[in-house]
Amino acid sequence: MPIRALIFDFDGLMVDTETPALHSWQEIYAEYGVTLSVHDWAVTLGANAGFDAHAHLVALVRERDPLLAEQLIAERDLILARRQARKDALSADQPLLPGVAELLAEAHTAGLPCAVASSSSRRWVEGWLRRLDVYHAFTTIVTADDVAATKPAPDLFLTAATRLGVPPNACLVLEDSPNGILAARAAGCPVVAVPGAVSRQIPLPPADLILPSLAQTSLAELRARFG
Repeated sequence: MPIRALIFDFDGLMVDTETPALHSWQEIYAEYGVTLSVHDWAVTLGANAGFDAHAHLVALVRERDPLLAEQLIAERDLILARRQARKDALSADQPLLPGVAELLAEAHTAGLPCAVASSSSRRWVEGWLRRLDVYHAFTTIVTADDVAATKPAPDLFLTAATRLGVPPNACLVLEDSPNGILAARAAGCPVVAVPGAVSRQIPLPPADLILPSLAQTSLAELRARFG
């Protein structure tokens, strides 16, 4: 079926917030002499659950220093707040990733509606879209606040398709994460994988097309490929 809408992931696809998310935790782990690997972290990509970084930190520290591990448990809220502040600081100056603005402009010119489907909160996603002056480019924005289950469940993409008034198999999904690709597949959407700085370090499920960057394609090329 010809492509009648585009559905964009947000984190890692439009803006590289995934690197600050990982690095902010890695810095805290390093303070306690342990390491957070990208492979342990990978389950979180595209999802908002599935891995408790603080609990993992406690488990690693407990192997070396049980008393310190108990201290970390007592200081959980403080550590989480400190990590969030560091993530926000590392994210603050991140720009739109290459090709995003151009693809949105091409879609606007062609009259092709666009949506965002993100496992992050509405406050996080809309704040970024407004800051980067692309909020107006989207017909609808679907976030974790709108569905019962986030990626890899299909709910976000199915909700976006319903709001767009377009069948899922006519909505082309642009994704960077394993959970996002699985969710798009489950929703029956064709999916283009655009691995980000973090997700390119891990295996990805099969996608209909893999691109190194959205700057390496155009709307015309995508419509020709999937039309």
